[in-house]
Amino acid sequence: MKSYSFILITLIGFAGFSCKESTGESPSERKLVWSDEFDYQGAPDSSKWAFQLGNGCPDICGWGNNERQYYTRNPENARVENGNLVIEAIKNDSAYSSARLTTNGKAGWKYGRVEARIDLPTGTGTWPAFWMLPSDWKYGGWPASGEIDIMEHVGYVVDSIFGTVHTGAYNHVKGTQKGGKILSADAEQNFHVYAIEWNAEKIDFFLDDTLYFTFANEHTGSEAWPFDQDFYLLLNLAVGGNWGGKFGIDDAIWPQRMVVDYVRVYSLEKLKS
Repeated sequence: MKSYSFILITLIGFAGFSCKESTGESPSERKLVWSDEFDYQGAPDSSKWAFQLGNGCPDICGWGNNERQYYTRNPENARVENGNLVIEAIKNDSAYSSARLTTNGKAGWKYGRVEARIDLPTGTGTWPAFWMLPSDWKYGGWPASGEIDIMEHVGYVVDSIFGTVHTGAYNHVKGTQKGGKILSADAEQNFHVYAIEWNAEKIDFFLDDTLYFTFANEHTGSEAWPFDQDFYLLLNLAVGGNWGGKFGIDDAIWPQRMVVDYVRVYSLEKLKS
């Protein structure tokens, strides 16, 4: 999810359209270090999740993207039920409400595998995202300290999933952003696992077990690679905005849900030969 910015799909310089199942590297052992399985009822676990509220004003109204929703912590917008986290966007007259959850101040990680199993909303004007921002903004404000968009989907591009990074050197403001996309015919109908595997050399992006994009460390400094610091997680469902609302908002589709089965973070340790 673009933190202080917007992207136009026609401008995205996506690389990595080909898909491959294996990196050919030495195998790694996954060790679970954090998770929420949503095996409870009611409000999201406050020891793991915080809410970002409002519309971003006065600092970055519309969350920097001219988004239409107002974020709340209300149960109609965010709740755990039937083993899932439900983030629901609702239309009330001409206003929209939704929710944005974050682990900021609760947990952050440098390197590892980060994944979530998600069933996406449908319809023009929806913009769900599973993404990461830096805990300490070590190299300065956006985009200098980086952003990792593990999964984004816009409702008017039904069959496409996008993974993107933003850095000081590579971002859409300069027209240099780095990202990939992969086709998924049933992204709005079924659960899928969206993941990254991140180490000091690269970030790999996956849909289920398919690797579709890799962003490599060029070893030229933090402008290109600010990903040597802790990042925290965000989950949200935006309405409209410069990307999600590029072709308007279908007022007939609401409410819409982003349903999350689980979120898991693993450390990755190379297996000894």
